[in-house]
Amino acid sequence: METKDTAEIIHAMAVRARAAAAGLRKLTTERKNEMLLKIADALEADRAAIGKANDEDVAAAKANGLSPAMVDRLTLTDSRFRSMVDGVRHVAQLPDPVGEVIWRRERPSGISITKVREPFGVVAVVFESRPNVFVDTAALCLKTGNAIILRGGKEAVRSNKALADCVRRALADIPDAVQFVEVQDHSAVAEMVRAVGLIDVAIPRGGERLIRAMCEAALIPVLKHYKGVCHVYVDDKANLPMALSILDNAKVQRPSACNAAETLLVHEKLAPVFLPMVRAWAADRGVTLHEGDAGVEYLSLDLNVATVAGYREAIEFINANSSHHSDAIVTDDAERAAEFLRDVDSACVYHNVSTRFTDGAEFGMGAEIGISTDKLHARGPMGLEELTTYKYTVTGDGVIRS
Repeated sequence: METKDTAEIIHAMAVRARAAAAGLRKLTTERKNEMLLKIADALEADRAAIGKANDEDVAAAKANGLSPAMVDRLTLTDSRFRSMVDGVRHVAQLPDPVGEVIWRRERPSGISITKVREPFGVVAVVFESRPNVFVDTAALCLKTGNAIILRGGKEAVRSNKALADCVRRALADIPDAVQFVEVQDHSAVAEMVRAVGLIDVAIPRGGERLIRAMCEAALIPVLKHYKGVCHVYVDDKANLPMALSILDNAKVQRPSACNAAETLLVHEKLAPVFLPMVRAWAADRGVTLHEGDAGVEYLSLDLNVATVAGYREAIEFINANSSHHSDAIVTDDAERAAEFLRDVDSACVYHNVSTRFTDGAEFGMGAEIGISTDKLHARGPMGLEELTTYKYTVTGDGVIRS
């Protein structure tokens, strides 16, 4: 497909999304919740068709030599499907941030100012592999009154098409509130992030290469995280069984996730005792240990290991080498933990907790639209509030400025 045709397709979708957003803005919370519950019911009814499409994508991915991490992200297991549907219903139960009064002030001039949450308008999401992202993001955007345009990777095109058809049928009254870009030409993404005046914000969910390409092409705001290089630091005042349990969860539970640990830092005083435990654990769990791979995101059963002179050196190491996503300290020393939580410059910092908790559902946000390592507008898991902006309404009785 030629670039001109792609540009026309994306422009037309963005125009329809803008019109849909105007309608969504007027919906009550009750109406939006009804739409979400209808989507959840439709997904359950279409489980067989969606599963068949996903099976075809997974088979093609394996035949094309996709990495195990990518295949894992692509696979829509029964438990993930159930979680996806439950996530839609959970979003329906969450408070609606739209219309929330952030603050109200009466000024000496006689004006009354209210700062109130409102939708962005139109959100574009570009994602790779995970089909559940389609439904998660659609649910969050609908709840917050945003129209959404989604573009998935070619490896999941059958799965995403099946999900899109299902969701749009459930939204019979306003189907253009959720649109799926079937065009696989890379220029489609560039057109989306250049749609000034039609698309308000873009959110990439994928690898660093995709994110950088979007940012370089963008003329609209992009909320992003480049990668998840997460650390677990084990202090010499740590409970060792606890430390090993946290490490195991952070690395092994789902190594392909962006919040999985990629580097283990160990206090040098503890190394003679703890590192043999780590090597035995790694051999048992199939983890390959590396040295000197600071800053590497493996997304696999690989783990970089380094020793540091203490918790302050760990803080320096993390700030220099992490992606500012999620980093943890394991220690029984409250003062060291407090200093770590204060000084590590990451979106999420943990004390005696696995980094795997960086997740919208675990944070009580419902399904998340992504995890931001930016510092402007949103940071960390992005839920409903992060999909809103705000405006000021100013009222008075013929007030003029002197």
